[in-house]
Amino acid sequence: MAKADFKLPDEFLTKLSRLGKDTDAVAEKVLEAGGKVVLARVRSNLATVIGSGTKYDSRSTGELAQSLGLSPVKLNRGGNHDIKIGFSEPRSDGGSNAKLANVLEYGKHGQPAKPFLKPAKSASKAECIRVMEQTLKEEIEKL
Repeated sequence: MAKADFKLPDEFLTKLSRLGKDTDAVAEKVLEAGGKVVLARVRSNLATVIGSGTKYDSRSTGELAQSLGLSPVKLNRGGNHDIKIGFSEPRSDGGSNAKLANVLEYGKHGQPAKPFLKPAKSASKAECIRVMEQTLKEEIEKL
């Protein structure tokens, strides 16, 4: 079996060791920065599809758009940090924002699909990664 040794610069090793105790805080900041990028795209797409291309006048109250938000960063079962974009529940009329979003995204009998989540995910991926990398660099430089 082959063996390889890598020698890292002392400055980099020092930053890595300092990051060790601040890893959770840095991960949260990085995920929040990326989440905000995707959230902005989802909001924009949602505003575009609500009430567009309907046979009848829109009955939108704006409640779906207002309920869209970013969850706090949490640790999942695997020990990884997660952040989610979703809709708060319940609606003032007792209905479900998630159900309305699902109908918009995938359609239903007599109502064509108006995807806003999947296009937002693919359109914001590169920008999200760029912002997360930039935020990580900034946080490491602070150490």
